[in-house]
Amino acid sequence: MKLWQGRFQSELSEITDDFNQSIAFDSRMYKEDIEGSIAHARMLGDCGIIERTESDKIIEGLRGILADIDAGTLLIDMKAEDIHTFVEGELTSRLGGTGKRLHTARSRNDQVALDIRLYLRRQAEETTNLLERLLSVLCGKAEQYSAAVMPGYTHLQRAQPITFGHHLLAYAQMFLRDIGRIEDAVRRMSVSPLGSCALAGTTYPIDRLNTAMALDMYNFSRNSLDGVSDRDFCVELAAALSLVMVHLSRFSEEIILWCSWEFKFIELDDAFSTGSSIMPQKKNPDIAELVRGKSGRVFGDLTALLTVMKGLPLAYNKDMQEDKEAIFDAFDTVKMCLTAFTPMIETMNVLTENMRNAAAKGFINATDCADYLVKQGMPFRDAYKFTGELVARCIELGETLESLPMSEYKALCEQFDEGVYEAINLDKCVGERLSAGGPAPENTIAEIARIKGLLTC
Repeated sequence: MKLWQGRFQSELSEITDDFNQSIAFDSRMYKEDIEGSIAHARMLGDCGIIERTESDKIIEGLRGILADIDAGTLLIDMKAEDIHTFVEGELTSRLGGTGKRLHTARSRNDQVALDIRLYLRRQAEETTNLLERLLSVLCGKAEQYSAAVMPGYTHLQRAQPITFGHHLLAYAQMFLRDIGRIEDAVRRMSVSPLGSCALAGTTYPIDRLNTAMALDMYNFSRNSLDGVSDRDFCVELAAALSLVMVHLSRFSEEIILWCSWEFKFIELDDAFSTGSSIMPQKKNPDIAELVRGKSGRVFGDLTALLTVMKGLPLAYNKDMQEDKEAIFDAFDTVKMCLTAFTPMIETMNVLTENMRNAAAKGFINATDCADYLVKQGMPFRDAYKFTGELVARCIELGETLESLPMSEYKALCEQFDEGVYEAINLDKCVGERLSAGGPAPENTIAEIARIKGLLTC
């Protein structure tokens, strides 16, 4: 029987019933639904709205339903309209009239608004834990390769020397921001909508702060219309998750490049690669490619949420049932990607010699060569011109700046001397970049310690 059936005189069309149902996806919120109902039942008893004995029986009955679902002895009826109807119906079948008192001073509108907040709060915690696990792996790798010289790129052209550790920590900064965004969204959504009822509150003497505190929320929503119709937190979390996927996708793109024979900076473990059906030599970075591809899925979830909400008048509208599948899918996808991506990074083999060879052949110490002339008193623009001519000469002769004879240096500029070879040494070039945030190994080690201090798990 439908909770709202009293108004209607004819049976609901089977097509309408199927189209209206949400239990196929909201059943995953059964724990949160029961948790919210327990807090509500306790408040009803505390405020004398129902008898304390009835409140206690309802709480005991709800706990029994939760235990039975968890144990697998009670199966959720997938023909029920939604998880709220199923739980209340099961409670009533066990307690009779006492179970029917649970819905006093409550609507499904504020009930579902609460359930999704509680559920997403748990999902957010699981996601930040996975991000922290990835950060821990990145810190370990960055420490191991804090002095491993590689070329830094702009426009995908070799630009200046950095270290592999420094490069990894750039992604660590992104994931730290991701955690911060998710945590900020959770703080904003940690207000209880219970007591907003359908849209206009209730005439019962409820204690909204009582239920908010019981559910570990810092306050209750201050407007009953907004309490049931707010889904900003879904959009905000989807936006934060979309940025997680942007960062994972960018990282995946570099993994894919680094695995190629054209770069060969890393090799993925066999456990995180696949082969070709007809080309036996292939070792494909499928996890990275899938992560890169799944980013579009999460972006689509964000777009779906924005589109659903953009034209809705206050207060609740059935369109808002569409919030769950989108935000659930966004969390599911991000968690799946992080679960696969982290061990792939942890087990990859870093080919430091190939990185260093690429750095040596890319003239990425040209800026340091120009800086050497500047330190001899030459204006930077003049030094820049002479160094550019040196690079052209190296290319012509098939040399690098390190191997170019001093006679060639002096032929272009008399101010060069043997000290230039030390100035353009790649290790020295990196090691002297001690400006805050720079790639010097000691900077990398210090930043690793700072990041580790921020991790909670």
